Amino acid sequence: MATIGRNSAIAEIGRLRLRGFPGWVLWGIAHVYFLIGFRNRIAVLLNWTWAYVTWQRGVRLITGAQI
Repeated sequence: MATIGRNSAIAEIGRLRLRGFPGWVLWGIAHVYFLIGFRNRIAVLLNWTWAYVTWQRGVRLITGAQI
């Protein structure tokens, strides 16, 4: 499985090959499934849904002591 972008991914499981939106949905389901704990799954699912609906990008910060 590989995600290419919004609504676009490639998923190949045995003979099953999905691309585009169906592959992207399967990619998301697989990633949420392998999270540990029900609370984590719900939190990620809600965060991803909100980001998808609002077109907002996540904040990517690296903080720490500078050398």
